[in-house]
Amino acid sequence: MEDNIFDKVHEVDLKKTMENSYIDYAMSVIASRALPDVRDGLKPVQRRILYSMIELNNGPDKPHRKCARIVGDTMGKYHPHGDSSIYGALVNMAQEWSTRYPLVDGHGNFGSVDGDGAAAMRYTEARLSKISMELTADINKNTVDFIPNFDETEKEPTVLPARFPNLLVNGTSGIAVGMATNIPPHNLREVINAVVRIIDNQIGDKDETTIEEILQIIKGPDFPTGGMILGTRGIEEAYRTGRGKIRVRAISDIESMPNGKSRIVVTELPYMVNKARLIEKIAELVKDKKIDGITELSDQSSREGMRVVIELRRDVNANVILNQLYKHTQLQDTFGVIMLALINNQPKVMNLLEMLNHYLRHQEEVVTRRTQYELNKAQERAHILEGLLIALDNIDEVIRIIRGSQTVQAAKSELMERFGLTDIQAQAIVDMRLRALTGLEREKLEKEYNELMEQISRLKAILADRKLLLGVIREEIIVIRDKYGDDRRTAIGFDEFDISMEDLIPKEDVVITMTKLGYIKRMSNDTFKSQNRGGKGIKGMQTLEEDYVEELFMSHTHHYIMFFTNTGRVYRMKGYEIPEASRTSRGTAIVNLLQLMPGEKISAIIPIDDYRDGEYLFMATKKGLVKKTPIKEYAFVRKTGLAAINLREEDELIEVKYTNSDQEVFLVTEFGQCIRFDEKDVRPTGRNSMGVRGMNLSDRDEVIGMQLSSQGSDLLIVSEKGMGKRTPLDEFTCQNRGGKGIKCYKITEKTGNVVGIKAVNDDDEIMIINTEGIVIRMKCSGISVLGRVTSGVKLINLQEGDIVASIAKVRKDDEENEENINEDSVNEENINEKDENRDNDE
Repeated sequence: MEDNIFDKVHEVDLKKTMENSYIDYAMSVIASRALPDVRDGLKPVQRRILYSMIELNNGPDKPHRKCARIVGDTMGKYHPHGDSSIYGALVNMAQEWSTRYPLVDGHGNFGSVDGDGAAAMRYTEARLSKISMELTADINKNTVDFIPNFDETEKEPTVLPARFPNLLVNGTSGIAVGMATNIPPHNLREVINAVVRIIDNQIGDKDETTIEEILQIIKGPDFPTGGMILGTRGIEEAYRTGRGKIRVRAISDIESMPNGKSRIVVTELPYMVNKARLIEKIAELVKDKKIDGITELSDQSSREGMRVVIELRRDVNANVILNQLYKHTQLQDTFGVIMLALINNQPKVMNLLEMLNHYLRHQEEVVTRRTQYELNKAQERAHILEGLLIALDNIDEVIRIIRGSQTVQAAKSELMERFGLTDIQAQAIVDMRLRALTGLEREKLEKEYNELMEQISRLKAILADRKLLLGVIREEIIVIRDKYGDDRRTAIGFDEFDISMEDLIPKEDVVITMTKLGYIKRMSNDTFKSQNRGGKGIKGMQTLEEDYVEELFMSHTHHYIMFFTNTGRVYRMKGYEIPEASRTSRGTAIVNLLQLMPGEKISAIIPIDDYRDGEYLFMATKKGLVKKTPIKEYAFVRKTGLAAINLREEDELIEVKYTNSDQEVFLVTEFGQCIRFDEKDVRPTGRNSMGVRGMNLSDRDEVIGMQLSSQGSDLLIVSEKGMGKRTPLDEFTCQNRGGKGIKCYKITEKTGNVVGIKAVNDDDEIMIINTEGIVIRMKCSGISVLGRVTSGVKLINLQEGDIVASIAKVRKDDEENEENINEDSVNEENINEKDENRDNDE
């Protein structure tokens, strides 16, 4: 007995046994659990759930069914694993914040973006979504292979027909053994357009589609939760190699509150970030004093959308706090792309083009098999119809044969022998009903037969010509694009560390406006049309109550825009970094773009194309001080700004000009005084100096503008009540700096104080903006030239209570001089020529 027991014990090498067992386990996880198939983008559990729902007839046009029923069917027929894993996969396919185009239409509590779990499956219900029907379309037409299920009682598909590229469209993530996949979701419209491009190139016998072509169509991942991707370097690396890191940032705005405080409002989060955990993390950072300045934190999200509000102390810089949040929390996150999927059950990392090509090959196979299936069916039906038509042509003899036969089999045999029919045709004749003898039925049969013959020839043509086959795929996929496609949710923003981004920005002239409350935007140059003097203008922008446009100037997308503030600091950004907006939109708050200190406002904005020797920035303050500093001293501006001028108490910086030390300067005050002096009277000083007296002011008078002699032949002066005039510069005698100046405008109750001045020529145009945001553009030649002590003519019709906010100068392109900057710029070689054409560049 004992011998028998020991006979059954086998000695094995533990190392070898563990290796074999682990390899078997690893291969099972890789091929049958964690990784998606490159063709339909689904893991086995997802495919089985969708197929099970199809078998249950649980489509979008049917009522929802209990998830417990769906899970039970899937587990009992196809997926012999835990019900929790099946339900987890089902829930994930129904969550709008997890899946870009949900494949399951859930009914009930399916969790939340805060990380709440779904209700138990006995409470929730589901059905297939409309788009998931495209994944399973034509599955019953022999389009894919079926294999026996685990107990060989059912058949299940090895892959779904997948009429759209689900792997890229919805993305996936999975951890196998020794490898993982993490494919981001994409925009359906972009991905299908890329497939269409590949098809078009193949139909047109063009060169093989390159990854560069695809990169122009698919801009980047498109996450269901929106957010912003920083730069294109990570995207390009991932698409070219199959691996890359994409930095995603939350969408946030800095808003000013009525009590003078600021708040950060977060409206979109990076993909897969848990909102509740994020808020906990911020609260923890505040508690540990790692971030100082947050006074209140609230989640105001609702059905209308996400809204996390972070209120700040009055004395802190909102941009600094926001940058700290980006650094320490998941408000900025990294999405590590690993584009790994199964090809013939073997895992492989692919680039974007390879994935699209594999999908297209799958579609070719699906459509070929479907076409062959439809051809077989059509030929079978045509074969039967041929027999029926023969019988109808010889109906009397057919009836005689059938009536004279003892059995059906005998009748069939005689019919086959008499008319040369097949067994199937003879069976159809003996099964034929009497109504088929009517003339109408015969016509129907003939019509059906003719249609079938056309269909057969069309299907044979598709099978014989690959280009026709590709054309069929193209037509069908475009229908899906037009039916389910939507706009991108994830924006692709600028990454300050990604220099290659700048090359993608088109070089063009733009109009930049900024309001009194600090909303800035960029518009194309042709937004405004020229009007005649005295017109009402067009609506320039939608402003907040008590807000109006204060700055309006022309620049270029690739110029540096330097922002000088009333406190004497300077900030800098490129023209393209200012968000583009429509003519009527409000724009973006400047505090979202620059790290301004509390109480700091923009007082002068000038574009700079380059920092050259021999060129200067000339500044003027409200109290009449002027200063000249070499432009090179401002070549390196930190993100936190740079001191531009040292100011006295209660003084403010009001204007900055770009010059080459060969100008005459005009300062004009609110009460209509003007002084003209040579720029050489002001010696160059350093960046932190205070400057020298430029004009001696009367009590309560302030300098409102500064112009240079080369900027025009006349001085245009506009008052609060919309009156204005041009006065020749020659009427202003040159004095020493520091004097009181001379009268340049006659101020009356009808005119109000002076609000704006510009040096102009006859062929210039100007824009006048009032406090309601109305913009009028007019030619300077239509404005009267009058003497110094006059009030001028009506330039803009104002409603009661409105006043002129500001004026700006506009010029048309000059083909002879392409090296132009804006109205406040000077060229070191030919300053006069430059100033006639200083609104454009390149």
